[in-house]
Amino acid sequence: MATFKKDCLLGSQTHYAVNDQAKRYTLRDNGFLETKNGSFQYERTLSIHAVDKKAPKLKIVISKDIDELKLSAVTSNGLKKIDLYKSDQLGKEREFAENILLTLVEGNVLQVVE
Repeated sequence: MATFKKDCLLGSQTHYAVNDQAKRYTLRDNGFLETKNGSFQYERTLSIHAVDKKAPKLKIVISKDIDELKLSAVTSNGLKKIDLYKSDQLGKEREFAENILLTLVEGNVLQVVE
């Protein structure tokens, strides 16, 4: 998966970048898993019910050099990107994703950029 210096969710105007203070242990402490190729992946279901099979997921991939990222909201099976901002039907999921991203900003994993 290609990573970028800054990225945003499909339909969103808020761009994020990896915080300069982010380290490997910071990522692990915030729920990221290290993959075989050395990058870090974060995946969460956008629902208050963790076993909700139909809820979309938030995926964040950070490069192994911890300087680039890829943000995406995908369907429950992870095959198709979705736009959380397109309609109000996904309002709760959008709010859930924004709260997760805010938590990562407060934890010095991500930063909001112009």
